[in-house]
Amino acid sequence: MNNLLVVNDLTKKYSQGNVLARVTITAVDGISFYIKPAEIFTLAGESGCGKTTTAKVVLGFEEPTSGTILHNGKLQTPKEKVWITEGVQAIFQDPFSTFNPLRTVDRYFFETVQNLKLAVSKGQAIELIDQKLRLVGLTYKEFAGKYPNEFSGGQLQRISIARALLSNPSLLIADEPVSMVDASLRMSIVNLFKNLRDTLGVSILYITHDLATAYYVSDRIAIMFRGNIVEMGTVEQVLMNPRHPYSKLLRDSIPQADPAKRWTTTVTLSELEQEEYLRQGCKFAGRCPDVMDICKGVVPADLDVDGVLVKCHLYSDTQTT
Repeated sequence: MNNLLVVNDLTKKYSQGNVLARVTITAVDGISFYIKPAEIFTLAGESGCGKTTTAKVVLGFEEPTSGTILHNGKLQTPKEKVWITEGVQAIFQDPFSTFNPLRTVDRYFFETVQNLKLAVSKGQAIELIDQKLRLVGLTYKEFAGKYPNEFSGGQLQRISIARALLSNPSLLIADEPVSMVDASLRMSIVNLFKNLRDTLGVSILYITHDLATAYYVSDRIAIMFRGNIVEMGTVEQVLMNPRHPYSKLLRDSIPQADPAKRWTTTVTLSELEQEEYLRQGCKFAGRCPDVMDICKGVVPADLDVDGVLVKCHLYSDTQTT
């Protein structure tokens, strides 16, 4: 079976500062991954790791500095992006910023149907809209003529997903889709993604810092740190038996159910974020509990460790590829 999305050696660089003191930050540093049909693939990591930049480049909102992106075997180029709107749809973090508070929500749906020529009459459009809303647990009658402030955050996020489904996309890119939804409703959104995968065969690029929801929803997962994928494999392999020191610290930062255990977040956004991006060798060397001299000057290779990609010098003797 062919891969739905293939990202190969993707790099995205930004320049910061003025002409006299300009610094180039490599926000995404030569990463590669693929997504299969009917698969939920997760990019996980703390804020500033490059996962949202990756999503923007895949969506065509940003141009890559280098590397290639293929969807259904078709190469993304600056001049040819029509296929993105047809086959790929995005769901963003804040459902309230998705909709103008002065416009009724149904207008967005009718405009999408009209722009993509998905129906030939208003009746047909309503039927299509109702069909997509029912997939997310709502109906046309429930939302017709209402403004965004008449819905909860969870309802609005479901409405955003329904709107994305209007064009029957093969890939949804969901960037932190539950981070601004009430905790009691997060699992309903996550369950919805799993249901869309299972019933419609939709693939999902799920972007999150929340390893708990990532573990529940993902088929495969890639852990990112400062523009690099440091570990990638099935969700069971990576989160139940993490190899990379950063993956281990991320997993240890998940709150424990035992109230007798005191939880402190081990991983926080470093005040020296720019220093980490500019660091020679391994980007995680400044925080790593297992750091070695080689880590400070040599970029680790992508190694295959029992079927898991691990970017770490600790495993250099176990390389099999």
